[in-house]
Amino acid sequence: MRGSTAGLGDSLAGASKTNGALLEFADVVFASVIVAPAVVTYWKSTWSLMDLYVLTAWPVASAAACAAFGLCCDLVFCVFQTQLSEHLRPARRKLLYYVVSRMYTCVAGAACVGAWRGVWNLLNECTGDSARTLMSTTVAATLSLAALRTLRNICAAPFAVAVDSPEDYFNVPTMFRTSSRETALYILDCVFSVTVVGSLVVFVWRGSWALLDIFLYPHDQVKSFWTSLVVGYSLVILTFAAQAPVRWAVAKLQGAPRLLLADVYHLISFFATVNVWRGIWGLLDVYFFPDSPKLSNWSSHIASLVLLILLNCSNSILVRGVYIDAEEPAGDCVEFPCHYLRLFFQKERVKNRRKTLETTSAANARKVEEASVPLQIPEEKV
Repeated sequence: MRGSTAGLGDSLAGASKTNGALLEFADVVFASVIVAPAVVTYWKSTWSLMDLYVLTAWPVASAAACAAFGLCCDLVFCVFQTQLSEHLRPARRKLLYYVVSRMYTCVAGAACVGAWRGVWNLLNECTGDSARTLMSTTVAATLSLAALRTLRNICAAPFAVAVDSPEDYFNVPTMFRTSSRETALYILDCVFSVTVVGSLVVFVWRGSWALLDIFLYPHDQVKSFWTSLVVGYSLVILTFAAQAPVRWAVAKLQGAPRLLLADVYHLISFFATVNVWRGIWGLLDVYFFPDSPKLSNWSSHIASLVLLILLNCSNSILVRGVYIDAEEPAGDCVEFPCHYLRLFFQKERVKNRRKTLETTSAANARKVEEASVPLQIPEEKV
């Protein structure tokens, strides 16, 4: 769900300003209209299926089981990410890589949803759902993430699209960026990243979502969900529109003011995100086979997952890795990782350049070879 933009600016260079602006606009539309609804649909359907099948008679045990399953899987995938990257490469066995990598996404996606559902519901059972409690836990979690410089991790689609590229398919950045060779420190780093930072992100989402349930038309759910959707997408448009001036301002600042501006910008994008998610989530419950929850959730689960796999951005459903606030240079730290079409056309340009270079090299080699052949002078007839 999250991502970094480090190095993307250089890799996307080479296109004209007009083409670049058009591709950027197309990426924003693609992330907002296609990827975000598909990701929300996957999460909603998977969450609801767990409600239907996982220890339904015992809410606390159900939440604990989901949390244990999800956090353990997330930790295993984080610890063994280097081994997965080394042994699963398309250059070795392309078909095996494709099948195993997509199975990894399916398991990791279910684990992410399970971890969130478990922590979310356990928090509901332990702290209740009063407005005062929700406000205090949300503010505390937000300040904790800001103090750790990890506030940007609360953002998700439509402000992040994870392309399924072989180079970093299994990559899970950890909080302290320790090397896998430092076994003990690396495992502790993975545990902290998955459990502490991940749980704080859940706290912020749960509190913000529940506060919207309390204050935004609580007696008219349909109106509440539609309002969330409209407000969310309106803020999405404003946030993307403000990206250029915010990037310019962040590039001019240094130190604490730069970090503060980046955090405020990410908080605004998060408020847009949580409204979009709540709107789509609630409207699916209202309009998509409301009287047949199993049919509704199974069909939407399969359709959304298959769509994202075919679009080559299925890793957008995963919540993994810890990204540090303002870690990129200049204004790149407030650029959202929505580079789907731009990366595609960049790869095509690279392929065309390689083909041109190979053709030119082959032609030059033929010329050299022809020039090196000695001239044959025919013998005169006697």
